[in-house]
Amino acid sequence: MAKAAAKVVKPLTKSEIQAKIAEKTKLTKKQVNDVLDALSGLICESVSKKGAGAFVLPGLLKVDKKEVPAQKAKKGVKVLGKVMDIPAKPASCKVRIRALKGLKDVVAK
Repeated sequence: MAKAAAKVVKPLTKSEIQAKIAEKTKLTKKQVNDVLDALSGLICESVSKKGAGAFVLPGLLKVDKKEVPAQKAKKGVKVLGKVMDIPAKPASCKVRIRALKGLKDVVAK
């Protein structure tokens, strides 16, 4: 039996995304670019310090900001049979993106 040739699929580039959205919505590429820029600005505002800390794109994804507390240094910790010192870590913020039901259903099929 012959093996099926592996199909290499690359993610869409920004210009390819703009072209496909423009084709489906009958908008110009410039209008689509403005919409995408506005959406990215809205996400940044929502996740920033003055924002709500979360952004939801209904049915697709949720972007959360998670505050990670500082971690104290630890001395003499056994890791894989070796005794090690673990340095302290300062507090930080992480961005977490979660898929919602609509996106999970598409991926599961």
